[in-house]
Amino acid sequence: MRKGIERSPRSFFSLLAFAGALAFSGIAFTGLAAAQNAAPHPMPEPKKTEAEKPDPNKPDITQPAGRAKILDELFDKLAKAQDDRDARGIATAIERVWMRSGSDTSDLLMSRAMQAMQGKDNMLALEMLDRVLEMHSDWAEALNKRATVKFLMEDYGGAMEDCARVLKLEPRHFSALAGMGFILQKTQNEKLAVRAFRRALELNPRQEEIKKIVEKLALETDGLDI
Repeated sequence: MRKGIERSPRSFFSLLAFAGALAFSGIAFTGLAAAQNAAPHPMPEPKKTEAEKPDPNKPDITQPAGRAKILDELFDKLAKAQDDRDARGIATAIERVWMRSGSDTSDLLMSRAMQAMQGKDNMLALEMLDRVLEMHSDWAEALNKRATVKFLMEDYGGAMEDCARVLKLEPRHFSALAGMGFILQKTQNEKLAVRAFRRALELNPRQEEIKKIVEKLALETDGLDI
């Protein structure tokens, strides 16, 4: 398979500039909520006890406003985390929110894609993720996972393009920023890689492996402060 950087170097580096602007501008873009069709003859739901009734004061993760509020609260906690264990727990909670599409079908396909990735069947994973994104083109986490698969398949241009799309939808997606850093590092763009890694650390400060990479790259790059 030909690498994305080899297919069109000029367009690849134009994409780097575009992706870099997305990563560091802090501009938020709102994804469209996925519409779901109601069943023609829904069965009546059983009455819920007081304990089972949803808390009206608790944000609803299935709604864009509720999801945004939950993420805001989690990112606030992440920034204030006092130790690595707390930070990892909060980061995991953020990733769980990102992993929810709102569609049982898409979630099932995503789980199959994850299984394929774990089994190192990148072609099957890519097929599953393409199918997910045909249904939910605005699901940032599906794009992020597809970027990972494309990176593993050495399609660096395609991986960068997906990372850029993730950051349009979720500007605080620290995993996509780190992924962008790895792509830039792999394609010998160390200075831009450091910028992407640093932005990821601003959002999720307790990523020790990313810190080590930044320190190493900064030392190897002339004139670049750590």
